[in-house]
Amino acid sequence: MADLPRLVAVAGTNASGKSGLGVELALRYEGEVISADSRQVYRGLNLGSGKMTLAEMRGVPHHLLDVCDPGEFFTMADFQRLAYTALDGVLARGKLPFLVGGTGLYVDAVTKGYALSAVKPDLAYREELETLATPELYRRLTALLPDTDIDPSNRNRVMRVLEKLHDGDAGHSVACPRYRVLSLGVTWPREQLCRRIDERLERRMKDGLPGEVRGLLDAGVSPLFLRRLGLEYRYVSAWLLGEIPTEAEMLETLAREIKRFAKRQMTWFKRDPNILWLNMADDPAKQACAAIDRFLADK
Repeated sequence: MADLPRLVAVAGTNASGKSGLGVELALRYEGEVISADSRQVYRGLNLGSGKMTLAEMRGVPHHLLDVCDPGEFFTMADFQRLAYTALDGVLARGKLPFLVGGTGLYVDAVTKGYALSAVKPDLAYREELETLATPELYRRLTALLPDTDIDPSNRNRVMRVLEKLHDGDAGHSVACPRYRVLSLGVTWPREQLCRRIDERLERRMKDGLPGEVRGLLDAGVSPLFLRRLGLEYRYVSAWLLGEIPTEAEMLETLAREIKRFAKRQMTWFKRDPNILWLNMADDPAKQACAAIDRFLADK
């Protein structure tokens, strides 16, 4: 492990400030950022995904943004393959790579080195699964994988594992790490995080989130794809299409669901005992730099 190239991961919940911290650290260490976000890979998904603007990047190169069109299938294996290519390029330039994002599966795919199947999804099977209620999906999963520890209410995760099993995957990933990783965690106490989520949602609405979603619909992006993306894209599109009657009701529901999602993100990351959680109330950049200095000096 000691002779593996080094990678710093900055992971955390929605509205935690991890993207800004990633830029600050990359500036200090002459690094580059690889985004680990399942929605930022799509072109045109900017405000709703929290994609950084050029001004916010402050000259730091960012990778794995805008790599495919909305509606295209993009899997965790696709992300890992592109992330490895980007990481190898950063390292070849003598720079320190920073993997920054909140999609836990994407972060783990790279930091833990999951050995993933390159089998393309069976679209007919996926459409069949979409028609089933979540309890029926979970019943099918437990029939195939009785020892599963997946949350029965996590519809997307249950569907992903069913697809993997259908495509011949055993359902358990083998770890083949390619990097020596320092993992930094970013979040806030629950009350503060909820306030940050509310403030961020208000800013995004003022900055034109409804217009962004309307533009996607007008460009032919299917409502089903937007629903699958979840959160901002799911609920704003439902409001624009008349499925949610008022903006106020949409915002109340969306804010609640973002907070629930942040809680699930935290549950995912807390499973990893190797993450060093930063105290956001006490100069997190200083704490991160001290940890990175130790990490880089450790032979």
